[in-house]
Amino acid sequence: MTETPPGLDLAALQAHLGTGPLRAELIEGGRSNLTYRLTDGTERWVLRRPPLGHVLATAHDMAREYRVIGALHGSPVPVPRPVRLTEDPAVIGAPFYLMEFVEGTAHRDSAALAALGPARVQALAGHLVDTLVALHAVDPAEVGLADFGRPDGFLARQVQRWGKQLAASRSREVPGIDALAGQLADRLPASPAPTLVHGDYRLDNVLVGPDDRITAVLDWEMSTLGDPLTDLGLLVMYTELAAEFAGVIPGVALAPGFPSGAELVERYAAGTAGSGREVGRVAWYVAFASFKLAVVLEGIHFRYQQGRTVGAGFDRVGQLVPLFVAHGLTALKEH
Repeated sequence: MTETPPGLDLAALQAHLGTGPLRAELIEGGRSNLTYRLTDGTERWVLRRPPLGHVLATAHDMAREYRVIGALHGSPVPVPRPVRLTEDPAVIGAPFYLMEFVEGTAHRDSAALAALGPARVQALAGHLVDTLVALHAVDPAEVGLADFGRPDGFLARQVQRWGKQLAASRSREVPGIDALAGQLADRLPASPAPTLVHGDYRLDNVLVGPDDRITAVLDWEMSTLGDPLTDLGLLVMYTELAAEFAGVIPGVALAPGFPSGAELVERYAAGTAGSGREVGRVAWYVAFASFKLAVVLEGIHFRYQQGRTVGAGFDRVGQLVPLFVAHGLTALKEH
């Protein structure tokens, strides 16, 4: 750990929290909000704050993340215990929150995952889907999240919202991206009953214990109430693109034993039998996930060009955007 990591003022943070001397380190792997391990030598926490530069409207909302993990703590969905929210940017230059440090592995490397062996990899992926099923089974009203989003017209607003996010970060022409947005809007499926959705559900956004069970679901910055199949489509998209984009998107699905996208959908459908959710139009959701990630990466590329990113690998992000667009257009042909 270092004494002065980028994006933190440890002296100001120590005074604010009333702790002993603090040490922190940036947790690599994220491409959006910044995440740090933090300790005073006795206690250990994780701190989350927005990125250093360009912040899009409605994104990087620390209070929103803090609220959802607080609501889910103690539910069948494993999340870290929330510790403290500070919305005043005067302390470290941005709002932030603390949560407990949870032991577990964030699998970002297919070779390391493959070392577990095909049977364990298959079981782990199954637990990943089962945890998503558990999330979508949570009654938002029972955990105090009945007003956490506006599920009516969710998909139409999502397509519009990500179009606006693209406009806010547009610094170049990306062939096909506007056509993809238009086709998504023209082919909206009918949504099932709304649930709490994570918004960026994948293996490296969870922690896994030594028994291959999920110990914590992380990175709730895009969570809301809406169409649960958006989470499923995103998980399938990450699986389908693992080979092409390994190195920037974690290529964990390359590990022997990791189920195919179709197998993930089958397990989800089995786990949600009786919910009324039909997975037959999942291709639209895969296409939407491709568009959404294209916009997210274009925003990161925008910040990288301004010199406002922290960590390695950002120089490659801009090259990926057209590939996501192409994958989305291809998926819509199957819709």
